[in-house]
Amino acid sequence: MVEYAWHDFVGNIGVVCVLGAYFGLQSRRLSVANPIYSAVNALGALLIMVSLYHDFNLSSFIIECFWLVASLYGLLNGWRRHASGD
Repeated sequence: MVEYAWHDFVGNIGVVCVLGAYFGLQSRRLSVANPIYSAVNALGALLIMVSLYHDFNLSSFIIECFWLVASLYGLLNGWRRHASGD
């Protein structure tokens, strides 16, 4: 029998965040320039990483690390653009 633990639920919420952000982008409801897009992606990556901490998979962890870094980079660039008035 497969156990569904709290960290599995947290990881699934992360998947919903990442896929929701991507769908929002593809459906033009979100823009890459919108900080919500990057924030939701970063949150999703973090939540998936929590799940991976309890049930580790190296390949998944590596891609989530890159997903998190790319999302934080997007947030930082958006903040810089906003601060400079662009």
